[in-house]
Amino acid sequence: MSWNNILVEKDGPVAILTINRPQVLNALNAETLTEIDGAIKELGADPAVRVIIITGAGEKAFVAGADIAFMSKLTPLEAKDFARLGQKVLSKIENLPKPVIAAVNGFALGGGCELAMACDIRVASEKAKFGQPEVNLGLIAGFGGTQRLTRLVNPGLAKEILFTADMFDAETARRIGLVNHVVPAEELLNFCRGMAERIAARGPVAVRLTKEAVNEGLEMDLEKALAHEADLFGLVFATADREEGITAFLNKRKPQFQGR
Repeated sequence: MSWNNILVEKDGPVAILTINRPQVLNALNAETLTEIDGAIKELGADPAVRVIIITGAGEKAFVAGADIAFMSKLTPLEAKDFARLGQKVLSKIENLPKPVIAAVNGFALGGGCELAMACDIRVASEKAKFGQPEVNLGLIAGFGGTQRLTRLVNPGLAKEILFTADMFDAETARRIGLVNHVVPAEELLNFCRGMAERIAARGPVAVRLTKEAVNEGLEMDLEKALAHEADLFGLVFATADREEGITAFLNKRKPQFQGR
């Protein structure tokens, strides 16, 4: 499919989705969000794709935020619809039955930080900058920032980031648990590809059910979450991948998972 604002590249089991609006630092407008939504649906349905990497075009920005010029023309009702669109697309990424890695190559501000937080794993270039600057414009975060940030770092720290609109560097993001790794800019995509390829080599059904167990368990009390984990553990025993994985282990060979 042809896109105006994004690029999609498939390389074996790994797909790279690039936000491609470098002239506006990859800012998100409704058209871009709709294209991301379509691409995620397409990649999610492609059995050959096992892991997705999301990054930004150019050297300056992952996504510098929502498109301010676009938002300046919105009515209150249109603004609500825009927020709901962003929330829908980011929730689709968060709940996709495939791992998604954010390769944060530059500014990840506002909607860009929110996009990164919707991904399963975040890897930052040492040049990356993070923040939720919405209150500088008299706005609030609208693509899930008030909720995901609070769940990823402690509530007091999340409030500080949201209230002050202060920008912070990649090492700070790593220290507070917002990103998993910080790597040199020239190594970012190769690092993420390597991680994606390692994940892709694991049992696809097991990875999918692990993501489900973690995501859904976070919204349950521990007793219910453990019961859900046990249900999924039993379910995976009905798969061909489980049989292949155990057989390969006992025969001291690499497994050949089929994703079923």
